[in-house]
Amino acid sequence: MANISLSNLSSEILKGFQTYTDGVTEAVNDEVEQRSKELIKAIKAIKARSPVRDKDGGYYKKGWTRKIERIGGTITITAYNKNRGSLVHLLEHGHVIKGGTGRTKAIKHVGPPTEIETALLEQNIKSIIKRGG
Repeated sequence: MANISLSNLSSEILKGFQTYTDGVTEAVNDEVEQRSKELIKAIKAIKARSPVRDKDGGYYKKGWTRKIERIGGTITITAYNKNRGSLVHLLEHGHVIKGGTGRTKAIKHVGPPTEIETALLEQNIKSIIKRGG
């Protein structure tokens, strides 16, 4: 153990906290990026999750991507469909058929994998904080 004078104690404690904070921040950012990659894979993976119509050759399914924004110490990742973004809500929740003759069946292809990845992210962040990065 190093000998630290009383006058340097506060600066050494602050350095320790800064090291811990930097390590946790980096590990959390890495985990957020990993979970977002897994979310995109999960949405695309199963035909029942991200619908494919024969006539468009999977244009909707292939359009899933993510946008990463880093502002200060905050990371925001948005998963979205670049090809047919307007269809996401209609497919996920169903919609009225043209002419008002009924409703389409909802195809839950975004919600379930999002819930799974969010739960994993929360669990992994708790683990990262406990081990210090």
